[in-house]
Amino acid sequence: IMYRFQVPIQMRMSDLDPFNHVNNGVQCNYFDCGRAHYFEAVFGEKIDWLTMDIVLAHVGLDFKEPIMYGENLVCETRIVELGNASIKMIQQLRNADTNRVKTICSSVLVSFDRETGISRPINPLYRERIIAFEEL
Repeated sequence: IMYRFQVPIQMRMSDLDPFNHVNNGVQCNYFDCGRAHYFEAVFGEKIDWLTMDIVLAHVGLDFKEPIMYGENLVCETRIVELGNASIKMIQQLRNADTNRVKTICSSVLVSFDRETGISRPINPLYRERIIAFEEL
């Protein structure tokens, strides 16, 4: 998979577990950070998360190698499939110095109506910008 977007991850001491690895749960936060920066870059605007109409519906993580404190980490993000109301996204945490992939995240996001809580088609402007960015 070729990633067109990446963001550096700032690791903190509080992210570590007793083995001096980045905690698995904390890695979910890293992917959230990558996802948020991705959408702001692709949509070309600061996202108002109180009105955003895309929600995370599914997430799966594959932990390939432990992440140690001090690693130069980036989160790479790519949308691989656009449905009518759903978006399939792949992300990875990679050590930028060694190019070793540490964790892979696959997720499904769904466009929904905040008032009714029911899914709806992806905003046409979002769809257009994702297609242009990812060359889908």
